[in-house]
Amino acid sequence: MKYSRVLLKISGEALAGEDKFGINPSVVQHVVKQLKIIHQKGIQIAIVIGGGNFWRGRQGQNMDRTTADHMGMLATIINALALQDACEKADIPTRVQTAISVPAVAEPYILRKAIRHFEKGRIVIFACGTGNPYFTTDTGAALRAAEIDADVILMAKNIDGLYDSDPKKNSGAKKLNEISYLDVINKGLNLMDSTSIAMCMENKIPIIAFALADENSIVKAALGERIGTIIK
Repeated sequence: MKYSRVLLKISGEALAGEDKFGINPSVVQHVVKQLKIIHQKGIQIAIVIGGGNFWRGRQGQNMDRTTADHMGMLATIINALALQDACEKADIPTRVQTAISVPAVAEPYILRKAIRHFEKGRIVIFACGTGNPYFTTDTGAALRAAEIDADVILMAKNIDGLYDSDPKKNSGAKKLNEISYLDVINKGLNLMDSTSIAMCMENKIPIIAFALADENSIVKAALGERIGTIIK
């Protein structure tokens, strides 16, 4: 296998699918079916999940930023528990670890415990981002990937890669097969926030951006097939 340990980043909006809000069961099953294939091949899997299908910090325009961001972190727990439940129904052992302590429903994030879960063949879902306001779940993904020494970050997006401009606004936008970290930052391309990209660059963690909805896209990315856009 090209990768032995991968970190999959899924946005909350992707989980909502065409519903645009909440959790779409068909999308969850689409993800779990692929996770099972990867898991059976012996690849260790970490997942960082967003909460935008329920709440985004920018929605609280008249709200204290810290409060709004904490609400977003709690939304990620809902998604993490839903994905855990679906994985376990598919006989995939899974654990949820949270950066904010919620001991009644999930483990606190402890690096050594997470590594032990990987060694035992369990998927680990990291919720609550970094646990701090003013940081996105993308930053949480970059941080966790560095901590667990992941080989790659798999960015499951709503579009099939990274473009030189917004394809929704520009019909002539060109898809990029490969790009450097610095070019993503300097060109202001909308993949991850600059803090996340800088962290990946510093720790030499490649990022593969691809469409979640495409058939077996997670499997293809995890197995090292050419798909989407690679940032390195």
